[in-house]
Amino acid sequence: MLLSIATVWTIAALLAGFAAWRRPNAHRPALATGWSMLKPLMLRLPLAILAASFLSQLLPKAVVAHWLGDSSGFGGILLAAVIGGLFPGGPMVSFPIVVAVYQAGAGSAQTVALLTAWSIYAIHRVMAFELPMLGTRFVLFRLGVSLILPVLAGLCAGLIQSALGWQMDLAAGGVQLPGSP
Repeated sequence: MLLSIATVWTIAALLAGFAAWRRPNAHRPALATGWSMLKPLMLRLPLAILAASFLSQLLPKAVVAHWLGDSSGFGGILLAAVIGGLFPGGPMVSFPIVVAVYQAGAGSAQTVALLTAWSIYAIHRVMAFELPMLGTRFVLFRLGVSLILPVLAGLCAGLIQSALGWQMDLAAGGVQLPGSP
């Protein structure tokens, strides 16, 4: 986590230095734009994380583990793909929910299918943007050809995890390789 933060700050500092060198007065509009993008996040992100924390406490762990746990297999992957497509909102809403569902007992393969389905299907985006802009025929075509992708992603995640002995641990920052602390 610290490495990713340091990387982002380093890139931002390098870009700021380059912009100041190329166009000395460019920093003021850039800072104004950055601030206008940051303001909504300052309220939304902490609230989304807090809501997900409450959700993780409220989710019935036995039910989540039964329907979406590692032992739910292919049926759990299918269910996760359907649920993922129905998740509302952008990443500030969906990612904390995904973490809460995972912490409540969802399996790694099912979590991959859920997140992939959210990325591909996202019914709220389809209804609000794709249908009005691209039309029904194109949207149905796109959804049809991508229908299997979340299931394939979940199956691949499960196969890779079992073949290589990887364990998922979101609290530790992702995949734990065999023999790692």
